[in-house]
Amino acid sequence: MAKFPTVRTPTVEEVLDLGDDFGLNLSLEDAESFQGLMAGTIESYHRLDDLAEPKLPVNYPRTTGYRPPPEENRYNAWYWKSEVQGKKRGPLSGKKIVLKDNICLAGVPMMNGSSILEGYVPDIDATLVTRILDAGGTIVGKAANTNLCVDGGSATTATGMVENPHKKGYSAGGSSSGSAVLVSVGEADMGMGGDQGGSIRIPACWSGVVGHKPTHGLVPYTGVFPIEMTLDHTGPLARNVTDTALLLQAIAGPDGFDPRQGNCKTQDYIKALSKGVKGMKIGILKEGFGHEESEKVVDQKVKSAAKVFKSLGATVKEVSVPMHLDGIHIWNAIAVEGATELMLKGNGFGTNWEGYYTTSLLDAYAKGWRSRPNDLSETVKTVMMLGEYMHRNYNGRYYAKAQNLSRTLRDAYDAALSEYDVIVLPTLPQTATKLPAPDCSREDYLDTALNMIRNTSPFDCSGHPAISIPCGKSSGGLPIGMMIVGKHYDDASVLRVARAYEKKAGSWKKN
Repeated sequence: MAKFPTVRTPTVEEVLDLGDDFGLNLSLEDAESFQGLMAGTIESYHRLDDLAEPKLPVNYPRTTGYRPPPEENRYNAWYWKSEVQGKKRGPLSGKKIVLKDNICLAGVPMMNGSSILEGYVPDIDATLVTRILDAGGTIVGKAANTNLCVDGGSATTATGMVENPHKKGYSAGGSSSGSAVLVSVGEADMGMGGDQGGSIRIPACWSGVVGHKPTHGLVPYTGVFPIEMTLDHTGPLARNVTDTALLLQAIAGPDGFDPRQGNCKTQDYIKALSKGVKGMKIGILKEGFGHEESEKVVDQKVKSAAKVFKSLGATVKEVSVPMHLDGIHIWNAIAVEGATELMLKGNGFGTNWEGYYTTSLLDAYAKGWRSRPNDLSETVKTVMMLGEYMHRNYNGRYYAKAQNLSRTLRDAYDAALSEYDVIVLPTLPQTATKLPAPDCSREDYLDTALNMIRNTSPFDCSGHPAISIPCGKSSGGLPIGMMIVGKHYDDASVLRVARAYEKKAGSWKKN
């Protein structure tokens, strides 16, 4: 029995409307002709419906789990609790890992911080999920993140604001808010985050944990909800550098499905940790300090932390990369226009790239946001409207120019890194800010979501590996982070330097 076709041929009226949209002057006869031509090609779509779609493997049993009640969710950091045990033996044996809720875990609900995806259950495991389980890790659930990951605060999550573990009423940082908090308070040993403008490093900094944004493409993004392909990164969070390196070791490397992974090169990240920094050259990035929003205590703590490397036998000098100050402007154009085209108009996946498309997620997301756009967060609405405005009026030329300039930015960092092994700067210019009041203005709401990314976002454009490591706290008890940036695919040196600081400085809470 023939199946009812799911793709119908357009009506003549629809063909005329399509012609109008593209500025074509079609007669009724033209429209009927094009209708017939389209009908022939649409037969291919009918055949596609008959063919079985390949799926990424789901190799380990799991339970659906449950949404934890408030008494089990004191910081609002959990989205969903569910246990998936990996192999009995492996480098991650005994480690509890929580996933940011933009990562597909088959059979377990995924919301990505937004009510428009509520009820969606993935049918595949992301590549990194399979690698964690193959390495013996135990996945303990999904951590809350901000709405579609489009901000660096922790206030836009549809299930409620995520609280800072060091001071209630303050932001935990975002968008990987829940992962950082659950690691900080010990409910998970490690966490997975995502980073398009700083979203691993921001919550790591404000929640007082270690967070590593790998070199762009080092960890496959397959099965993770995208925002903008040239900015998309996914990587580990942990309470110490060793666990961070351990998780990175398990998940790094090409999978054959992710176009971000063109030149992927892995290293022995664990072995690098014991080498120390004697003989290394470390540059203190001048332009990372003294911003309008910078707090003196942050600048002072990071500069003081950098002096530790000198005592360990490294050469430490100031280095200047003036273009760092333009990084935020380059990032803005790429993020705004790129996210509008891929994450919104492209329903999260778009076209014109070779790899694995999570079609169940595409369908659920497209249905959700297109039928309920008013349920998007204020940050997403702003990005969407500005991105579409720029596309309609300037034809994408500023996105294109920003992408060209991102290469210039990368070259500027590379020039500094040709003289220094790593460069250091404050992860964020300020300590955690207060969560916005429920009745605050849209302007205040957006400010708390995006006022901290000046130092983090440029390295999403340039693709360099960057880690945030705790290096002190304010008088009010809020954590401060130092960011260490290295050469492309030299994540090992970044982790090596971070571990040397951690080993020498001891507990950052005393600093």
